[in-house]
Amino acid sequence: MTNEGDKFKMTATTMAGLENLLEQELIALGAESTTLLSRAVAFTGTKDQMYETNYRCRTALRILKPIKEFIINTEEDLYTNIYKICWEEYLTPEKTFAVDAVVFSSIFTHSQFVALRVKDAIADRFRMKFQIRPSVNLDRPDLRINIHLTRNLCIVSLDSSGVSLHKRGYRIALVDAPISEVLAAGMIMLSGWDKKTAFVDPMCGSGTLLIEAAMIANNIPAGYYRQFFGFQQWNDFDAVLWEKIKNKSSEAVEESDAEITGCDISPKSIDSATKNIFAAKFHKDIKIKLSAFEDYIPPPAPGTMITNPPYGERLRSEDIIKLYQSIGDGLKQNYAGYHAWIISSHFEALKFIGLRPSKKISLFNGPLECKFVNFQLYEGSKKTHKAEH
Repeated sequence: MTNEGDKFKMTATTMAGLENLLEQELIALGAESTTLLSRAVAFTGTKDQMYETNYRCRTALRILKPIKEFIINTEEDLYTNIYKICWEEYLTPEKTFAVDAVVFSSIFTHSQFVALRVKDAIADRFRMKFQIRPSVNLDRPDLRINIHLTRNLCIVSLDSSGVSLHKRGYRIALVDAPISEVLAAGMIMLSGWDKKTAFVDPMCGSGTLLIEAAMIANNIPAGYYRQFFGFQQWNDFDAVLWEKIKNKSSEAVEESDAEITGCDISPKSIDSATKNIFAAKFHKDIKIKLSAFEDYIPPPAPGTMITNPPYGERLRSEDIIKLYQSIGDGLKQNYAGYHAWIISSHFEALKFIGLRPSKKISLFNGPLECKFVNFQLYEGSKKTHKAEH
């Protein structure tokens, strides 16, 4: 078990395209020896940094604490090596556990089978030692174990987050295909929004981008609304240290004057967004209304507009082209002086916006490869803008 001040290795996982942002967040919280990985950042830190990264990192999905790694050449090697780990240091027979497995290996083809073998090995060790075994609880276990198997290297980690960190705790009402809170926060950070000028989402759905923007502007920790983190159930949980970290974060909260507004054409979306905004206690900070994109007049420039329009899974191709044409018309008419950002997996439809993008960033929204595209909408013509500078 880890004492306060002891340094150990950790891995923070994220979404593809957000690794650099996550590394910056970790370094700002005192992480050392950071290494960029695919959809993850490895780092070294202390127990208080493990607690703080869970609570404060906007672009992290999970904070994992590796406890063992070994080489396997056969299925039996996995069981044998897992069985040897002193699981009684981390678990008692009365506690519950769950196993998540990520597998890129020819030895095993199914992650569920790997998870099952690991569960068997842990259960058998407890049966042998105590004649009783801990139960499995998939929803909210006392200990969540992460298995990462790449070719024949197996890394066993404890998941200090418990539930994925994108589940912030404020989203009580959903719409179809909501954007992940982690992706939303990452997009806002990538946009370079200054947290002072206007922020607009004119296709706000359930309000995720607006709420994440308000959290960023007011410096509210990403985990502020969550009721539970995995490390709170660990044998070495330090409740005093945890309270100290939460109090330190509360002291850093600041009042923002940024105008954060949005709209949506769907009454159901506006209803969902309203409920979520109330759950996050931002009903005085965020203003939303029922409106089509092209009819909505945003606050005066300068400002940042970020939106996540429908991608086409539920729209016919001619409808999606019309939608993106109307987005382009709305941007040209109403958003002069704004930095406009759109995320879409429909690369062809993006062309129908009819504006030249100044930046394109590759991101993933779930399994969908997307482009996060920036349009700089100058006051007056581009030629005039260049002449002035």
